[in-house]
Amino acid sequence: MSPQRNNQLGFTLVELVTTIILIGILAVTVLPRLLSSSSYSAFTLRNEFISELRYVQLKAIQNTDQCYQLDVNTSGYTLRYFNDRVGNSCSNQFRAEQPQTFSGGAHIELASSASQVFSITFDSLGRVTSPACAGHCFNAVADDTLAIAVETEGYIYAQ
Repeated sequence: MSPQRNNQLGFTLVELVTTIILIGILAVTVLPRLLSSSSYSAFTLRNEFISELRYVQLKAIQNTDQCYQLDVNTSGYTLRYFNDRVGNSCSNQFRAEQPQTFSGGAHIELASSASQVFSITFDSLGRVTSPACAGHCFNAVADDTLAIAVETEGYIYAQ
């Protein structure tokens, strides 16, 4: 009698489970990015814009002799510096920072009118003077629509 060879063909259970887990992880992380219509997250846009609003607010509080205005349009936003404050508006621009552009079809809009073109100014106490709003003031629109709120005292937060 010749000894029988026990040839096994195929994969072990451990190899199969490991492969399925790796494919599952890739599907969860990569596919949503490839299939999404917008590559720009509304959460990222909202957090970035809140940071910019707080930055402009701090500049207005620290430099009461100057005026700071955040101009928002369909393609992005720009921080502008002015020498004079006339009522709720600024005059005599002396500097503008590099425009920050939106990507992936994202934009910021006024919650009250859905306008994508507006300017935001703060008084020396850090309160929004233009546009006049309290509570839900702005929307960050990308793959979702997320609210940005500003209280009458100047507190800016994600709603």
